[in-house]
Amino acid sequence: MSREIPEWVGAHDNAAIPDRVKLRIVLRQDGRCDGCKIKFGPKVKPEYDHRPALINGGENRESMIFAVCHMCHSERTKSDVAVKSKVARIAKKHLGIRSKRGFRKPVGYKYNWSSGRMEKVDG
Repeated sequence: MSREIPEWVGAHDNAAIPDRVKLRIVLRQDGRCDGCKIKFGPKVKPEYDHRPALINGGENRESMIFAVCHMCHSERTKSDVAVKSKVARIAKKHLGIRSKRGFRKPVGYKYNWSSGRMEKVDG
């Protein structure tokens, strides 16, 4: 009869993953990258990625962490940031706090077409 090991849960989002947990994660995946299935070794070292990402509401717990190679990790991070940006942009739009885009001339200035500059208006 073997003792069941309790799942590791980080005290906070920035808690470092202990080496014993990293080993369990890599062994859980048979020593392969979760994305491209390349075998980890001296030339391909594992990096650890949260699914879903912490910035998108994921949790810092063992069952939500996966070992990935550097290439897969950078691709996943790019997509996570894109999702986070889109969610924030939509939320701001619905709340009416989205900033206006484009050029807005300063109050008290006008554009002088002959000089190609903004000039202060007297008065």
